Amino acid sequence: MRNFGRTAAAVVLAAGCLAATACAPGTASPASGKATDERTGTMQVWLYNEAGNAAKEAVITKAVTEFQASHQGVTVNISYIDTDASARAAKMKGAFNDPNSAPDLVEFGNTDLPGYVAAGGLADITAELDGWKDKGDLDPAIAKTAVVDGKTYGVPWWVGVRALYYRTDLFTEAGLTPPTSYAELVTATQKIHAAHPDTFGIAVGGKYTFGALPLIWDAGGDIATADGGKYKAAIDSPASQAGIKRYTDLFGPDGCPAQQCADLTGGKIIDLFAAGKTSMAVMLNSARSKVDAGPVKGQYGVVPFPGEKPGSIAPSFAGGNNLGVMKAAKHRTLAVEFAELLASPAYQEQMYDAMGNLPTLKSVSGKVAAKDAFLKPFTDTIAAGTKFVPLDQAWAQIDAQSVLPTMFQQVVTGKADVAKASADAAAQINSAFAAH
Repeated sequence: MRNFGRTAAAVVLAAGCLAATACAPGTASPASGKATDERTGTMQVWLYNEAGNAAKEAVITKAVTEFQASHQGVTVNISYIDTDASARAAKMKGAFNDPNSAPDLVEFGNTDLPGYVAAGGLADITAELDGWKDKGDLDPAIAKTAVVDGKTYGVPWWVGVRALYYRTDLFTEAGLTPPTSYAELVTATQKIHAAHPDTFGIAVGGKYTFGALPLIWDAGGDIATADGGKYKAAIDSPASQAGIKRYTDLFGPDGCPAQQCADLTGGKIIDLFAAGKTSMAVMLNSARSKVDAGPVKGQYGVVPFPGEKPGSIAPSFAGGNNLGVMKAAKHRTLAVEFAELLASPAYQEQMYDAMGNLPTLKSVSGKVAAKDAFLKPFTDTIAAGTKFVPLDQAWAQIDAQSVLPTMFQQVVTGKADVAKASADAAAQINSAFAAH
Protein backbone atom coordinates (compact mmCIF):
# COMPACT_ATOMS: atom_id res chain seq x y z
CA MET A 1 0.00 0.00 0.00
CA ARG A 2 1.34 3.40 -0.89
CA ASN A 3 2.38 5.80 1.81
CA PHE A 4 -0.40 6.73 4.21
CA GLY A 5 -3.32 5.53 6.28
CA ARG A 6 -2.10 2.09 7.38
CA THR A 7 -2.45 2.64 11.08
CA ALA A 8 -5.94 4.01 10.78
CA ALA A 9 -7.11 0.52 9.92
CA ALA A 10 -5.60 -0.85 13.08
CA VAL A 11 -7.30 1.89 15.08
CA VAL A 12 -10.72 1.05 13.69
CA LEU A 13 -10.11 -2.66 14.12
CA ALA A 14 -8.80 -2.34 17.66
CA ALA A 15 -11.71 -0.13 18.64
CA GLY A 16 -14.15 -2.64 17.17
CA CYS A 17 -12.50 -5.51 19.01
CA LEU A 18 -12.58 -3.69 22.32
CA ALA A 19 -16.23 -2.84 21.89
CA ALA A 20 -17.29 -6.31 20.81
CA THR A 21 -14.78 -8.26 22.96
CA ALA A 22 -15.06 -11.00 20.36
CA CYS A 23 -12.26 -10.59 17.85
CA ALA A 24 -9.66 -12.88 19.34
CA PRO A 25 -11.69 -15.98 20.25
CA GLY A 26 -13.29 -16.18 16.81
CA THR A 27 -10.01 -16.94 15.06
CA ALA A 28 -8.50 -19.71 17.13
CA SER A 29 -9.64 -22.35 14.64
CA PRO A 30 -12.00 -22.82 11.70
CA ALA A 31 -15.73 -23.02 12.32
CA SER A 32 -15.59 -26.78 12.78
CA GLY A 33 -13.62 -26.19 15.96
CA LYS A 34 -10.68 -28.19 14.66
CA ALA A 35 -7.74 -26.60 12.88
CA THR A 36 -7.01 -27.94 9.42
CA ASP A 37 -4.06 -27.82 7.06
CA GLU A 38 -5.35 -28.93 3.69
CA ARG A 39 -2.78 -29.50 0.95
CA THR A 40 -5.21 -29.39 -1.98
CA GLY A 41 -8.23 -27.32 -2.97
CA THR A 42 -8.62 -23.56 -3.27
CA MET A 43 -6.36 -21.29 -1.24
CA GLN A 44 -7.75 -17.79 -0.66
CA VAL A 45 -5.34 -14.83 -0.79
CA TRP A 46 -6.12 -11.17 -0.11
CA LEU A 47 -3.77 -8.56 -1.54
CA TYR A 48 -4.11 -4.78 -1.69
CA ASN A 49 -5.67 -3.11 -4.72
CA GLU A 50 -3.27 -0.25 -5.35
CA ALA A 51 -2.76 2.55 -7.82
CA GLY A 52 -1.37 0.97 -10.97
CA ASN A 53 -2.65 -2.41 -9.83
CA ALA A 54 -2.60 -3.92 -13.32
CA ALA A 55 1.20 -4.13 -13.14
CA LYS A 56 0.99 -5.81 -9.75
CA GLU A 57 -1.63 -8.27 -10.99
CA ALA A 58 0.61 -9.28 -13.89
CA VAL A 59 3.40 -10.28 -11.50
CA ILE A 60 1.02 -12.07 -9.14
CA THR A 61 -0.51 -14.00 -12.03
CA LYS A 62 2.94 -15.33 -12.93
CA ALA A 63 3.52 -16.38 -9.33
CA VAL A 64 0.13 -18.12 -9.18
CA THR A 65 0.88 -20.02 -12.38
CA GLU A 66 4.26 -21.12 -11.05
CA PHE A 67 2.83 -22.15 -7.68
CA GLN A 68 -0.06 -24.13 -9.13
CA ALA A 69 2.29 -25.93 -11.51
CA SER A 70 4.37 -27.17 -8.56
CA HIS A 71 1.36 -27.95 -6.35
CA GLN A 72 -0.98 -30.31 -8.12
CA GLY A 73 -4.59 -30.09 -7.06
CA VAL A 74 -4.16 -26.56 -5.71
CA THR A 75 -5.93 -23.45 -6.99
CA VAL A 76 -4.86 -20.01 -5.78
CA ASN A 77 -7.69 -17.48 -5.70
CA ILE A 78 -6.48 -13.88 -5.46
CA SER A 79 -8.82 -11.14 -4.24
CA TYR A 80 -7.67 -7.52 -4.35
CA ILE A 81 -9.11 -5.63 -1.39
CA ASP A 82 -9.72 -1.93 -0.88
CA THR A 83 -6.87 -0.02 0.77
CA ASP A 84 -9.17 2.61 2.24
CA ALA A 85 -8.52 2.47 5.99
CA SER A 86 -12.08 2.07 7.21
CA ALA A 87 -13.11 -0.37 4.46
CA ARG A 88 -10.01 -2.47 5.01
CA ALA A 89 -10.47 -2.50 8.77
CA ALA A 90 -14.09 -3.62 8.42
CA LYS A 91 -13.09 -6.44 6.08
CA MET A 92 -10.31 -7.63 8.38
CA LYS A 93 -12.53 -7.43 11.44
CA GLY A 94 -15.11 -9.57 9.62
CA ALA A 95 -12.46 -12.15 8.78
CA PHE A 96 -11.21 -12.21 12.38
CA ASN A 97 -14.72 -12.77 13.72
CA ASP A 98 -15.86 -15.29 11.10
CA PRO A 99 -13.21 -17.90 10.23
CA ASN A 100 -15.27 -19.09 7.28
CA SER A 101 -14.83 -15.71 5.61
CA ALA A 102 -11.11 -15.49 6.34
CA PRO A 103 -8.45 -15.90 3.64
CA ASP A 104 -5.46 -18.17 4.09
CA LEU A 105 -2.93 -15.44 3.30
CA VAL A 106 -3.27 -11.67 3.60
CA GLU A 107 -1.20 -8.60 2.78
CA PHE A 108 -1.13 -6.01 5.56
CA GLY A 109 0.67 -2.83 6.53
CA ASN A 110 3.42 -3.57 9.05
CA THR A 111 2.18 -0.96 11.54
CA ASP A 112 -1.13 -2.87 11.67
CA LEU A 113 0.64 -5.94 13.04
CA PRO A 114 0.27 -5.40 16.83
CA GLY A 115 -3.46 -4.76 16.54
CA TYR A 116 -3.99 -7.81 14.33
CA VAL A 117 -2.02 -10.01 16.73
CA ALA A 118 -3.94 -8.65 19.71
CA ALA A 119 -7.18 -9.43 17.86
CA GLY A 120 -6.02 -13.02 17.48
CA GLY A 121 -6.19 -12.91 13.70
CA LEU A 122 -2.70 -13.93 12.57
CA ALA A 123 -0.83 -17.21 12.94
CA ASP A 124 2.59 -17.51 14.52
CA ILE A 125 4.71 -18.86 11.65
CA THR A 126 8.08 -18.68 13.38
CA ALA A 127 8.76 -22.42 13.00
CA GLU A 128 7.88 -22.51 9.30
CA LEU A 129 10.01 -19.49 8.45
CA ASP A 130 13.02 -20.97 10.24
CA GLY A 131 13.31 -23.25 7.21
CA TRP A 132 12.86 -20.53 4.58
CA LYS A 133 15.95 -20.52 2.39
CA ASP A 134 15.90 -16.73 1.98
CA LYS A 135 15.46 -15.91 5.67
CA GLY A 136 19.14 -15.08 6.13
CA ASP A 137 18.91 -12.52 3.31
CA LEU A 138 16.31 -10.43 5.14
CA ASP A 139 17.56 -7.13 6.51
CA PRO A 140 17.58 -7.75 10.31
CA ALA A 141 15.87 -4.45 11.21
CA ILE A 142 13.14 -5.03 8.64
CA ALA A 143 12.68 -8.62 9.80
CA LYS A 144 11.79 -7.28 13.25
CA THR A 145 8.76 -5.45 11.81
CA ALA A 146 7.02 -8.84 11.57
CA VAL A 147 7.81 -9.89 15.14
CA VAL A 148 5.72 -9.40 18.29
CA ASP A 149 6.89 -10.77 21.65
CA GLY A 150 9.51 -12.90 19.94
CA LYS A 151 7.05 -14.56 17.54
CA THR A 152 6.98 -13.98 13.79
CA TYR A 153 3.61 -13.25 12.23
CA GLY A 154 4.52 -12.44 8.66
CA VAL A 155 7.02 -12.25 5.84
CA PRO A 156 8.24 -8.70 5.11
CA TRP A 157 7.33 -8.20 1.44
CA TRP A 158 8.44 -4.68 0.68
CA VAL A 159 9.73 -1.71 2.61
CA GLY A 160 9.43 2.05 2.29
CA VAL A 161 12.07 4.42 3.63
CA ARG A 162 12.63 8.13 3.22
CA ALA A 163 15.57 10.12 1.90
CA LEU A 164 16.33 13.77 1.19
CA TYR A 165 15.21 15.15 -2.17
CA TYR A 166 16.95 18.41 -3.13
CA ARG A 167 16.80 20.86 -6.03
CA THR A 168 20.02 20.52 -8.01
CA ASP A 169 19.43 23.80 -9.85
CA LEU A 170 19.05 25.82 -6.65
CA PHE A 171 22.01 24.11 -4.99
CA THR A 172 24.24 24.76 -8.01
CA GLU A 173 23.17 28.39 -8.14
CA ALA A 174 24.01 28.78 -4.44
CA GLY A 175 27.35 27.00 -4.80
CA LEU A 176 26.25 24.24 -2.44
CA THR A 177 26.77 20.51 -2.42
CA PRO A 178 24.15 18.10 -1.03
CA PRO A 179 24.21 18.20 2.79
CA THR A 180 26.07 15.43 4.59
CA SER A 181 25.27 16.63 8.13
CA TYR A 182 22.47 18.37 9.97
CA ALA A 183 24.56 21.57 10.16
CA GLU A 184 25.03 21.58 6.38
CA LEU A 185 21.29 20.99 5.97
CA VAL A 186 20.53 24.08 8.06
CA THR A 187 23.06 26.17 6.15
CA ALA A 188 21.57 25.14 2.80
CA THR A 189 18.05 25.85 4.06
CA GLN A 190 18.94 29.37 5.12
CA LYS A 191 21.07 30.26 2.09
CA ILE A 192 18.57 29.09 -0.53
CA HIS A 193 15.58 30.66 1.22
CA ALA A 194 17.44 33.96 1.48
CA ALA A 195 18.04 33.92 -2.28
CA HIS A 196 14.51 32.71 -3.06
CA PRO A 197 12.12 34.05 -0.38
CA ASP A 198 9.13 32.49 -2.13
CA THR A 199 10.70 29.01 -1.82
CA PHE A 200 10.93 27.10 1.44
CA GLY A 201 14.48 26.14 2.38
CA ILE A 202 13.10 22.76 3.43
CA ALA A 203 9.51 21.56 3.69
CA VAL A 204 8.76 20.07 7.09
CA GLY A 205 5.39 19.41 8.65
CA GLY A 206 3.88 19.44 12.11
CA LYS A 207 1.80 16.45 11.04
CA TYR A 208 4.69 14.59 9.40
CA THR A 209 5.66 12.11 12.12
CA PHE A 210 7.79 9.90 9.88
CA GLY A 211 9.73 12.91 8.63
CA ALA A 212 10.55 13.96 12.19
CA LEU A 213 11.43 10.61 13.73
CA PRO A 214 14.82 10.27 11.94
CA LEU A 215 16.10 13.31 13.84
CA ILE A 216 14.85 11.91 17.15
CA TRP A 217 16.38 8.49 16.47
CA ASP A 218 19.65 10.05 15.24
CA ALA A 219 19.95 11.92 18.55
CA GLY A 220 19.62 8.61 20.40
CA GLY A 221 16.01 9.14 21.41
CA ASP A 222 12.88 7.11 20.74
CA ILE A 223 9.11 7.11 21.08
CA ALA A 224 9.24 4.42 23.76
CA THR A 225 11.50 1.68 25.03
CA ALA A 226 10.68 -1.86 26.10
CA ASP A 227 11.27 -2.66 29.76
CA GLY A 228 10.52 -6.17 30.99
CA GLY A 229 8.14 -6.83 28.12
CA LYS A 230 6.30 -3.55 28.70
CA TYR A 231 6.75 -0.32 26.80
CA LYS A 232 7.42 2.96 28.53
CA ALA A 233 7.49 6.39 26.91
CA ALA A 234 10.93 7.74 26.04
CA ILE A 235 9.86 10.74 23.98
CA ASP A 236 10.66 13.04 26.91
CA SER A 237 14.20 11.74 27.46
CA PRO A 238 17.07 14.23 27.03
CA ALA A 239 18.12 12.53 23.78
CA SER A 240 14.59 12.61 22.37
CA GLN A 241 14.22 16.25 23.34
CA ALA A 242 17.45 17.06 21.48
CA GLY A 243 16.05 15.40 18.36
CA ILE A 244 12.69 17.16 18.71
CA LYS A 245 14.53 20.49 18.93
CA ARG A 246 16.52 19.76 15.77
CA TYR A 247 13.32 19.02 13.89
CA THR A 248 11.28 21.92 15.22
CA ASP A 249 14.20 24.33 14.66
CA LEU A 250 13.65 23.77 10.92
CA PHE A 251 10.33 25.62 11.27
CA GLY A 252 10.91 29.34 11.06
CA PRO A 253 11.16 32.40 8.83
CA ASP A 254 14.35 31.16 7.15
CA GLY A 255 13.16 27.59 6.61
CA CYS A 256 9.51 26.55 6.75
CA PRO A 257 7.41 29.20 8.57
CA ALA A 258 5.25 27.70 11.30
CA GLN A 259 2.10 29.47 10.14
CA GLN A 260 2.42 27.72 6.78
CA CYS A 261 4.01 24.44 7.83
CA ALA A 262 2.53 23.46 11.20
CA ASP A 263 -0.31 21.59 9.50
CA LEU A 264 1.70 20.02 6.68
CA THR A 265 1.49 16.24 6.22
CA GLY A 266 3.83 14.00 4.27
CA GLY A 267 1.47 14.07 1.30
CA LYS A 268 1.32 17.86 1.21
CA ILE A 269 5.10 18.03 1.39
CA ILE A 270 5.36 15.85 -1.72
CA ASP A 271 2.99 18.26 -3.45
CA LEU A 272 5.16 21.23 -2.47
CA PHE A 273 8.38 19.69 -3.75
CA ALA A 274 6.75 18.50 -6.97
CA ALA A 275 5.41 22.01 -7.56
CA GLY A 276 8.84 23.58 -7.05
CA LYS A 277 7.87 25.37 -3.83
CA THR A 278 10.71 24.02 -1.66
CA SER A 279 14.38 23.30 -2.16
CA MET A 280 14.43 20.16 0.02
CA ALA A 281 12.05 17.57 1.42
CA VAL A 282 12.26 14.18 3.11
CA MET A 283 10.19 11.76 1.01
CA LEU A 284 9.70 8.13 0.02
CA ASN A 285 11.17 6.67 -3.16
CA SER A 286 7.60 6.31 -4.44
CA ALA A 287 7.29 10.13 -4.55
CA ARG A 288 9.47 10.03 -7.64
CA SER A 289 6.57 9.58 -10.07
CA LYS A 290 4.73 12.66 -8.82
CA VAL A 291 7.90 14.76 -8.84
CA ASP A 292 8.71 13.66 -12.38
CA ALA A 293 5.23 14.73 -13.48
CA GLY A 294 5.88 18.31 -12.31
CA PRO A 295 8.07 21.28 -13.22
CA VAL A 296 11.16 20.12 -11.30
CA LYS A 297 11.63 16.95 -13.36
CA GLY A 298 15.33 16.63 -14.17
CA GLN A 299 16.24 19.30 -11.64
CA TYR A 300 16.50 17.30 -8.45
CA GLY A 301 18.66 14.72 -6.78
CA VAL A 302 18.35 12.46 -3.74
CA VAL A 303 20.77 11.73 -0.90
CA PRO A 304 20.31 9.94 2.43
CA PHE A 305 18.85 12.18 5.13
CA PRO A 306 21.98 13.26 7.04
CA GLY A 307 22.47 12.87 10.76
CA GLU A 308 24.24 15.27 13.09
CA LYS A 309 27.64 13.62 12.61
CA PRO A 310 29.17 14.55 9.23
CA GLY A 311 28.79 11.69 6.76
CA SER A 312 26.23 9.85 8.87
CA ILE A 313 22.73 8.75 7.83
CA ALA A 314 19.77 9.39 10.11
CA PRO A 315 17.72 6.22 10.77
CA SER A 316 14.55 6.08 8.68
CA PHE A 317 11.21 4.55 9.59
CA ALA A 318 10.89 1.14 7.93
CA GLY A 319 7.33 1.26 6.66
CA GLY A 320 6.02 -1.34 4.26
CA ASN A 321 3.80 -4.35 3.83
CA ASN A 322 3.99 -7.92 5.11
CA LEU A 323 2.36 -11.18 4.09
CA GLY A 324 0.66 -12.97 6.98
CA VAL A 325 -1.07 -16.30 7.43
CA MET A 326 -4.46 -16.12 9.11
CA LYS A 327 -4.91 -18.15 12.28
CA ALA A 328 -8.09 -19.56 10.73
CA ALA A 329 -6.28 -20.61 7.53
CA LYS A 330 -7.47 -23.92 6.12
CA HIS A 331 -4.31 -24.18 3.99
CA ARG A 332 -1.63 -23.04 6.44
CA THR A 333 1.37 -24.79 4.86
CA LEU A 334 0.39 -23.74 1.34
CA ALA A 335 -0.11 -20.16 2.54
CA VAL A 336 3.38 -20.05 4.03
CA GLU A 337 4.89 -21.52 0.88
CA PHE A 338 3.08 -19.02 -1.36
CA ALA A 339 4.21 -16.14 0.87
CA GLU A 340 7.78 -17.39 0.58
CA LEU A 341 7.45 -17.51 -3.20
CA LEU A 342 6.10 -13.95 -3.41
CA ALA A 343 8.89 -12.76 -1.11
CA SER A 344 11.59 -14.67 -2.99
CA PRO A 345 14.41 -12.77 -4.78
CA ALA A 346 12.89 -13.26 -8.23
CA TYR A 347 9.47 -11.93 -7.31
CA GLN A 348 10.75 -9.11 -5.10
CA GLU A 349 12.72 -7.89 -8.10
CA GLN A 350 9.68 -8.20 -10.36
CA MET A 351 7.53 -6.32 -7.85
CA TYR A 352 10.10 -3.53 -7.80
CA ASP A 353 10.02 -3.34 -11.59
CA ALA A 354 6.20 -3.32 -11.56
CA MET A 355 5.42 -1.13 -8.57
CA GLY A 356 8.65 0.45 -7.34
CA ASN A 357 8.50 -1.57 -4.12
CA LEU A 358 11.83 -1.57 -2.29
CA PRO A 359 12.93 -5.17 -1.59
CA THR A 360 13.34 -6.52 1.93
CA LEU A 361 16.07 -8.94 0.86
CA LYS A 362 19.56 -7.46 0.95
CA SER A 363 20.70 -9.20 -2.22
CA VAL A 364 17.78 -7.84 -4.22
CA SER A 365 18.21 -4.33 -2.80
CA GLY A 366 21.76 -4.31 -4.11
CA LYS A 367 20.65 -5.62 -7.47
CA VAL A 368 17.91 -3.07 -8.10
CA ALA A 369 20.12 -0.22 -6.86
CA ALA A 370 22.79 -1.29 -9.36
CA LYS A 371 20.37 -0.98 -12.27
CA ASP A 372 18.66 2.21 -11.04
CA ALA A 373 21.00 4.81 -9.52
CA PHE A 374 18.02 6.73 -8.13
CA LEU A 375 17.54 3.99 -5.53
CA LYS A 376 21.02 4.08 -4.02
CA PRO A 377 20.21 6.71 -1.35
CA PHE A 378 17.27 4.59 -0.21
CA THR A 379 19.13 1.28 -0.15
CA ASP A 380 22.06 3.01 1.61
CA THR A 381 19.54 4.25 4.18
CA ILE A 382 18.27 0.72 4.74
CA ALA A 383 21.83 -0.58 5.02
CA ALA A 384 22.66 2.10 7.61
CA GLY A 385 19.89 0.81 9.87
CA THR A 386 16.19 1.51 10.08
CA LYS A 387 13.85 1.95 13.04
CA PHE A 388 10.22 1.19 13.78
CA VAL A 389 7.34 2.33 15.97
CA PRO A 390 6.60 0.40 19.20
CA LEU A 391 5.32 -3.07 18.31
CA ASP A 392 2.40 -2.81 20.67
CA GLN A 393 -1.32 -2.49 19.99
CA ALA A 394 -1.22 0.81 21.88
CA TRP A 395 0.57 2.37 18.90
CA ALA A 396 -2.76 2.45 17.03
CA GLN A 397 -4.23 4.61 19.80
CA ILE A 398 -1.14 6.82 20.02
CA ASP A 399 -1.22 7.38 16.28
CA ALA A 400 -4.99 7.95 16.14
CA GLN A 401 -4.78 10.55 18.89
CA SER A 402 -2.04 12.43 16.98
CA VAL A 403 0.13 12.47 20.08
CA LEU A 404 3.40 13.16 18.25
CA PRO A 405 2.01 15.67 15.71
CA THR A 406 0.37 17.59 18.55
CA MET A 407 3.72 17.69 20.35
CA PHE A 408 5.51 19.08 17.28
CA GLN A 409 2.76 21.62 16.65
CA GLN A 410 2.80 22.80 20.27
CA VAL A 411 6.51 23.55 19.95
CA VAL A 412 6.55 25.20 16.52
CA THR A 413 3.58 27.44 17.31
CA GLY A 414 5.12 28.55 20.60
CA LYS A 415 2.37 27.09 22.79
CA ALA A 416 4.87 24.96 24.72
CA ASP A 417 8.60 24.44 24.89
CA VAL A 418 10.20 21.10 24.03
CA ALA A 419 10.33 19.94 27.66
CA LYS A 420 6.64 20.63 28.35
CA ALA A 421 5.36 19.32 24.99
CA SER A 422 7.39 16.10 25.23
CA ALA A 423 6.34 15.54 28.85
CA ASP A 424 2.68 15.88 27.85
CA ALA A 425 3.22 13.47 24.96
CA ALA A 426 4.96 10.98 27.24
CA ALA A 427 2.01 11.03 29.64
CA GLN A 428 -0.41 10.26 26.79
CA ILE A 429 1.85 7.51 25.46
CA ASN A 430 2.12 5.84 28.87
CA SER A 431 -1.64 6.11 29.29
CA ALA A 432 -2.12 4.29 25.99
CA PHE A 433 0.28 1.52 27.01
CA ALA A 434 -1.46 1.16 30.36
CA ALA A 435 -4.82 0.73 28.63
CA HIS A 436 -3.70 -2.33 26.63
